[in-house]
Amino acid sequence: MPNFCAAPNCTRKSTQSDLAFFRFPRDPARCQKWVENCRRADLEDKTPDQLNKHYRLCAKHFETSMICRTSPYRTVLRDNAIPTIFDLTSHLNNPHSRHRKRIKELSEDEIRTLKQKKIEETSEQEQETNTNAQNPSAEAVNQQDGNVLPLTLEEKENKEYLKSLFEILVLMGKQNIPLDGHEADEIPEGLFAPDNFQALLECRINSGEEVLRKRFEATAVNTLFCSKTQQRHMLEICESCIREETLREVRDSHFFSIITDDVVDIAGEEHLPVLVRFVDDAHNLREEFVGFLPYEADAEILAVKFHTTITEKWGLNMEYCRGQAYIVSSGFSSKMKVVASRLLEKYPQAVYTLCSSCALNAWLAKSVPVIGVSVALGTIEEVCSFFHRSPQLLLELDSVISVLFQNSEERAKELKEICHSQWTGRHDAFEILVDLLQALVLCLDGIINSDTNVRWNNYIAGRAFVLCSAVTDFDFIVTIVVLKNVLSFTRAFGKNLQGQTSDVFFAASSLTAVLHSLNEVMENIEVYHEFWFEEATNLATKLDIQMKLPGKFRRAQQGNLESQLTSESYYKDTLSVPTVEHIIQELKDIFSEQHLKALKCLSLVPSVMGQLKFNTSEEHHADMYRSDLPNPDTLSAELHCWRIKWKHRGKDIELPSTIYEALHLPDIKFFPNVYALLKVLCILPVMKVENERYENGRKRLKAYLRNTLTDQRSSNLALLNINFDIKHDLDLMVDTYIKLYTNKSELPTINSETIENT
Repeated sequence: MPNFCAAPNCTRKSTQSDLAFFRFPRDPARCQKWVENCRRADLEDKTPDQLNKHYRLCAKHFETSMICRTSPYRTVLRDNAIPTIFDLTSHLNNPHSRHRKRIKELSEDEIRTLKQKKIEETSEQEQETNTNAQNPSAEAVNQQDGNVLPLTLEEKENKEYLKSLFEILVLMGKQNIPLDGHEADEIPEGLFAPDNFQALLECRINSGEEVLRKRFEATAVNTLFCSKTQQRHMLEICESCIREETLREVRDSHFFSIITDDVVDIAGEEHLPVLVRFVDDAHNLREEFVGFLPYEADAEILAVKFHTTITEKWGLNMEYCRGQAYIVSSGFSSKMKVVASRLLEKYPQAVYTLCSSCALNAWLAKSVPVIGVSVALGTIEEVCSFFHRSPQLLLELDSVISVLFQNSEERAKELKEICHSQWTGRHDAFEILVDLLQALVLCLDGIINSDTNVRWNNYIAGRAFVLCSAVTDFDFIVTIVVLKNVLSFTRAFGKNLQGQTSDVFFAASSLTAVLHSLNEVMENIEVYHEFWFEEATNLATKLDIQMKLPGKFRRAQQGNLESQLTSESYYKDTLSVPTVEHIIQELKDIFSEQHLKALKCLSLVPSVMGQLKFNTSEEHHADMYRSDLPNPDTLSAELHCWRIKWKHRGKDIELPSTIYEALHLPDIKFFPNVYALLKVLCILPVMKVENERYENGRKRLKAYLRNTLTDQRSSNLALLNINFDIKHDLDLMVDTYIKLYTNKSELPTINSETIENT
């Protein structure tokens, strides 16, 4: 809605002018002066609040010295600004006009009084100027003596104003309130609807916040109160200050590990979530979210930016990094492997490991560079998400399972419980899928063929049709059967890696046997593939699925009459062979010699010592961490004392079974080298976080992504929301902003860098 100038004989309005328009002040004394100078009798009975809300004056009625305009986008009145420029005579040239803004005619006494008041004000200003020039204050003398100049009143008000803005932004971040409000197409033409930030500002102003109110009154009404550029700068500072609280603890603990989660969409751009693991002062292993890193399609560029962000922007010393792990979906794993390799070249002790929050088999399947595998994994995730859309869909699936497994109630009960969980991340996900496939197909068919007007809406029925077509494709059947069989060789090994500390220790010793089995499969792939393909065809026949090659391949073979390629040989060459080869190589890469040495050091944990009859030799494996020890020369003697302590313990003393328990022993500080080794081993990504209280970073990240629409996500606000319990220093944020974006001389005008012409 346009703003009209309240001055007599002024016809300007905001929609037809680039001039700034200003509200009448709420301060009664200043407001009275504005009304008197306007000479409008109809305004005299209005309250300051009414005038502030409904009446405006354009910039033409103020002396240029009263207006601060540092750029085409910034216009603000000084605190003592009074309008003095008015046209009070032009209406006399047209005496028959009916002007709605009638000018008050002054009597001779009123004119004399106004002149006298003007003379007095001028003399007072001159006297004050002379006094200040002759008698500099003690404060000014102190400014000359000291290096730090005290803040002026305007600078103090500016800091309080910025502090209020930061307080609102932090609130929005921690409460997950998006910056934008209504979409542009939701707002009727001609109606102005503020975004959420502007709305919160106005709410606080209306609630009586004096600092914001003064700024608001001095701001042109046809301009935004806070520009998008300023919001972005302030959000970056909020994010940096909150992150720094965590990074300070990381630096204090010296050693840390880096973990990235799956690539996510932030307002249309791909980002990598980054988490750090470290042991805090209370000996607790923590995994904290520290920010998003823009994803790059080029692996080498991504590696450079990844390293630069961590070291230069976040200020972490990678010399203290002792582990790195990357959880990514199909298509991204090869690029993240390049990142890991480049970091290992620079920092050999940053061991590349599996992450404890991801099952080995799920991680291996995602890394297979076969398009059919990527498509199948995406389909599996979509099927799981589909049935978790509503309890009714899960109940429908439960009913089908009960019918199919009526002769095996225990198995039916087990499968139902599995279906109600996020089963796609399990070690045995492909075994479960093969067992469930018939139930899934029948359930999806039932949804498609039911009366959609009664049971399911059109969207549910449509999604069921698409998913049913995907899971009944022969290519999908062969893929999941091959993955089930190949990954059966790593299932027990992967499960142990996510087990107790002793399970992880002994799993390291079983890797050789796992690789031996997979190499045997590779040497006899024709035989193994024959069995796998037969299982796939039997499953397809059971589900009445036609056995055929992918359409793209069939079309390519139509002109080749001599081709003797069969379905079995095609899937052997394009699926079984590359899958087995890749998994063998991936296991060798992820379980490097350094990684296995680190896992062997888990024999330091007393319960593992006990299972080995206290006949352990950690010295050899601990050599890789020798530079991390406070007293490396005494390591051998200290380890001997550590073994003796637990070997000759009292009968009522139980052996600590985890690193967490060992770190919390009251006398652990008497074994400084053991303590240092345990801290380093604890932060390896492959080790699980024993206390779930300290694994909040990943859980909150998932919750934020689940609860926030893609186009409303913000990397800055996400960090504030996920780390809502971290303390924040508003004064530090304000000082940082002033240092980065203003200087001392600009402070009075920067107060309202918030102004942008709409």
